[in-house]
Amino acid sequence: MKNRVVVTGLGICAPNGIGLQAFSNSLVNGSSGITWQEELSKLNFSCQVAGKPKIENTNLNYYFTNVQLKGLRSSGLVFGVVAGMDAFRDAGMVPSGSTPDWETGIIFGTGILGVDKFRESIYKVDEGAVRRLGSTAVAQTMASGISAYLGGMLGAGNQVTTNSSACTTGTEAILMGYERIASGKAECMLVGSCSDSGPYVWGGFDAMRILPRNYNERPEKASQPMSATASGFVPGSGAGALVLESFERARKRGASIYCEIIGGAVNSGGQRKKGSMTAANNVGVQRCITTALEDAAITAAQVDAVNGHLTATTKDPVEIENWAQALDSFGKQFPYINSFKGHFGHCLAASGSMECVGVVLQFHHNQLFGTLNCETIHPEILRYVHPSKVLQKTIPFVPRVIAKASFGFGDVNACVIFKAYS
Repeated sequence: MKNRVVVTGLGICAPNGIGLQAFSNSLVNGSSGITWQEELSKLNFSCQVAGKPKIENTNLNYYFTNVQLKGLRSSGLVFGVVAGMDAFRDAGMVPSGSTPDWETGIIFGTGILGVDKFRESIYKVDEGAVRRLGSTAVAQTMASGISAYLGGMLGAGNQVTTNSSACTTGTEAILMGYERIASGKAECMLVGSCSDSGPYVWGGFDAMRILPRNYNERPEKASQPMSATASGFVPGSGAGALVLESFERARKRGASIYCEIIGGAVNSGGQRKKGSMTAANNVGVQRCITTALEDAAITAAQVDAVNGHLTATTKDPVEIENWAQALDSFGKQFPYINSFKGHFGHCLAASGSMECVGVVLQFHHNQLFGTLNCETIHPEILRYVHPSKVLQKTIPFVPRVIAKASFGFGDVNACVIFKAYS
């Protein structure tokens, strides 16, 4: 029998808000964190807009010592530590003392970490100035740097690791932490993911011509999930974090509980049946959703709302069809559906965890948040979903079950099922 797993803490470092209050206000009110990036303009990017947390307005001494801040050039690591430490504090927890907390672990994913620090290091090496690299170059650029930093800050003594599965990374990390607690191998897991900012991360996508080019003067309108006028995803960055605990531990310490995780699934379409490095095998996507429902021991009819991957590309209608087929729900029987990428763009490896923070906040606020810039629903989507189920504006609603999925390069999929706590 599985242990029950609950969410007791949230942290967010997003383009549309650092901290739960600012982030919540943006989701409720439909305000964008996507801005024009002068650096991208100087480098002749076709798409010169992006979502980047305004970390310069944050007092980093609340998270790092002066020694740790010296030479710190990894934006993703900074975002991840801010979100992770905030989630830990939000859960009402404090770092362990002189002895590790053997029951608490960390699974914090990333795609690329410390790319700016890596670039700086390459130039110093090429100049023959190896001794000027500094002692933190490795820690800032290794993929597991984010989990290692958080592990040391919190004194985590259980599993401390980093996962990386393209755009499914954050959702996968949540499920990995959930499974560790459900199986009795840990009592508490800090889970999440982060993504670096900047041209060295976003340049490859601009070269693929899958980013919007016509919104450099209207950045807040650039990301348009499920919209008939969607023209590509806006690159973003940031971090999201959740504290997961066994229900028994949370109850014993009197923790506030946001919601419960009741199941999920991770799979791959194997890059078969039209699946590829950049496209999903639709059978694999549908199977991931149905397997998640089976693992959660619920029926499709019990799902009140879906937070999709929905990146504001031509694949949005295909994703909606996959949801409809997997849930065997069409028209008005289809659950409510939304996407948060209009608010902060597609934050790559950080997207799943950041969006899951938004999903959990819907339970907290008894609302379902609107999809920013979905002003004219794509006509292909309306073949499967009644327009009233596409959340264009925030509505009051008391959700019982919300399904959230992420799909990534390499034809990988992840779906997690959240349930209202009772």
